[in-house]
Amino acid sequence: MKVAVVGATGMVGQVMLRVLEERGLPITELIPVASERSVGNKVKFKDKEFTIVSMDDAIAVKPEIAIFSAGGDTSLEFAPKFAEVGTVVIDNSSAWRMDPTKKLVVPEINANVLTKEDKIIANPNCSTIQLVMVLHPLNIKYDIKRVVVSTYQSVTGTGKAAVDQLNAEIKGESPEKVYPYQIFKNALPHCDVFSDDDYTKEEIKLMKEPKKIMGDDTFNLTATAVRVPVQGGHSESVNIEFENEFDLEEVRKILSETPGVTLQDDVKNNHYPMPLYSEGKDDVFVGRIRRDLSQPKTLNLWIVADNLRKGAATNAVQIAEYLVANNLV
Repeated sequence: MKVAVVGATGMVGQVMLRVLEERGLPITELIPVASERSVGNKVKFKDKEFTIVSMDDAIAVKPEIAIFSAGGDTSLEFAPKFAEVGTVVIDNSSAWRMDPTKKLVVPEINANVLTKEDKIIANPNCSTIQLVMVLHPLNIKYDIKRVVVSTYQSVTGTGKAAVDQLNAEIKGESPEKVYPYQIFKNALPHCDVFSDDDYTKEEIKLMKEPKKIMGDDTFNLTATAVRVPVQGGHSESVNIEFENEFDLEEVRKILSETPGVTLQDDVKNNHYPMPLYSEGKDDVFVGRIRRDLSQPKTLNLWIVADNLRKGAATNAVQIAEYLVANNLV
C-alpha cells in the first residue's frame, strides 16, 4: 500500500510520520511530499531515508491514501487531484470540514459513516476532537442541551515559528513575532483570525464541528479560544447542561469506559489532566468532574490532549486504519 504524507516536513507532518511508524499501518511505499523548496531533501521513516517529492510526482504514483497537513489552500487545490486518480485523501486542514458533501470523522465516534465513495475525508480541528471524545458518550446518555467551552491552547497549534517565538522570549530575546503580542508570561484570547461577528475562526470551528461529527444539531455550543505559553497540548474548561439529570459516579464510569479517553479525577491526591503529561500520548484526558452549583443538570469538567497527536496526526492515521481494516481503499 502506497501512502503519501503531504506536508511531511511540517510540525504535524513530522508527528504523522512518527505515528504511522508506531502504529504499524501496512505501508509498502512511503511518499513524503512537501513544498518545492523541500523537494529532494530526505525524511526518516523506520530507520530509512525517503526523498521528498513534488505534489505532481506524488499524484502520478497514485497512492492508495494521502494524508494532508499542508494548509487549506493546498488542500483545496490538490486534494481533488489526488481523488481523481483514486487516492483517498485524509485532510487535516479546515478546507473541507463543513462541506456538506464531505465526512468529518473521529473514528471512535462516527467512522461508520465512511464508504468507498468518500475520496476526501476531513480530519476535525484539534480542539474539537478532544471535546467530542468526551461530549459524545455523555450526549448518548443524558442528551446535551448546551455547552460552554473555554480553551487554553498550546503554541504548537500555530506551528514551529510560534514555538520558536516562545522559546526565544523565555531566553529574553526579541524574536520575530508570529502572534501580535509576546506569548511568554501571557495569554492571548486570539486563536486564528477574527470574523465579522468578533468570534475567531477557531471558536467558530468549535461551535460548528461537534454537531456534524456527533450527528446532532439539537444542542447549542459557544466557545472562547485562548493561546497560552504551553507546548504539551490543549486544555479545555467545559460546562455542559443536559436535558436529563445525571449521577457523578455514573459520568465517571461512562468516561472511564470510553475508548480513547483516560479518566484522571482524584482531586484529593492532586490527580487531574495537565498538558505537561499529555504530550506524546494519544488518549484524551478528562478530570475535575463536578456539578455546576449555579444551575441544575449541569456539569463542569476539564479536558486535555496532545493537539499534535490525537488532535491531528493520530486521528488521521486512525481514519486510515479504519479504511484499510474495512477494505475501503
